[in-house]
Parts: sequence; structure tokens; C-alpha cells
Amino acid sequence: MDSIALRQMQAPLKDKYRTAPEAALITLRAQGTLDDQHIACKVETGRALAVAGLHPATGGSGAELCSGDMLLEALVACAGVTLKAVATALEIELKKGVVKAEGDLDFRGTLGVDKSAPVGFKTIRLSFELDTDAPQEKLDQLLKLTERYCVVFQTLNNRPELTVRLTRS
Repeated sequence: MDSIALRQMQAPLKDKYRTAPEAALITLRAQGTLDDQHIACKVETGRALAVAGLHPATGGSGAELCSGDMLLEALVACAGVTLKAVATALEIELKKGVVKAEGDLDFRGTLGVDKSAPVGFKTIRLSFELDTDAPQEKLDQLLKLTERYCVVFQTLNNRPELTVRLTRS
């Protein structure tokens, strides 16, 4: 896809959202079912069933997906798609690209071993390795806009309001 095709594809949506901002407000959903045999949760991904379980550092077998890995994978996917769309819009040719995310966890917090240890990622690093002839100023713009428009990155960077509830079925 080139920048013209991308603009043509997105133009009607942008026009619609300008004239009817409420049309741009969409609720995304995810759902999982607790596994009755294992410490695992079956998550419906829309394409397949993903089974999430304990990380080996918390006693898991490693056979199931770790939700921390899934979070980093979602970041990589979103950042990669966003970078590709921005590069297309800016007419930056990318010959090849790799997106990486790393996150540091202290499992003492998750396991309740040390109350002062944080639960969750302490740091997350997102990086891009690109094969391109684009000038540095274009790459700087690419990175700035990718960071700005990546939904997962911005969600992690600007903590959303979270609520939790439990109901009996």
C-alpha cells in the first residue's frame, strides 16, 4: 500500500469522525474462560484460542502463554503496525524492520515474597531496527509519530482509569 491508497482508505473515516465525533468512540472487548483443570485462562483472540497460564518464574510449566509476554506482544504488534502506517503516509521506504519490546519484572512482588517489590513491569523498552535510506530527520519524525499514535504505547504511558468488579454467575 502506498501513501495515496492509505489516505484514500482513511479519508472517509476521518471525515466521519470530524462531523460525528461519537462515531469514533468504540469499545473493544476481550474475554477469557477459566480453565477448570489447570491454572490457566482461555482467551478468545478473534482468530484463535490463546491459553494463558503462569510464567515459569511463578511455577508455570511454560506450556501456556504468559500474560506479561502477551502484553509485550501487543505493544510490538501495535507499534509495528503504527510505524508501518506512518512510514507509508510519510513515504518512507522501509526495506526491512524489526520491532522489539523488553520488560523487567521482579517476581517477588507477584508472588508476595516481598511487599516492597513492585507487581508488574518496572520498565519496558521498545525499539525499532530499520533498514532504510531515509534521512535522519524523517526517521526522527517517524519515531515521534509512531510513539504518538500507537494505542498500546499511549495506554501504557498514560495510565487509563481502571475499574475492577466481581459478580457471581
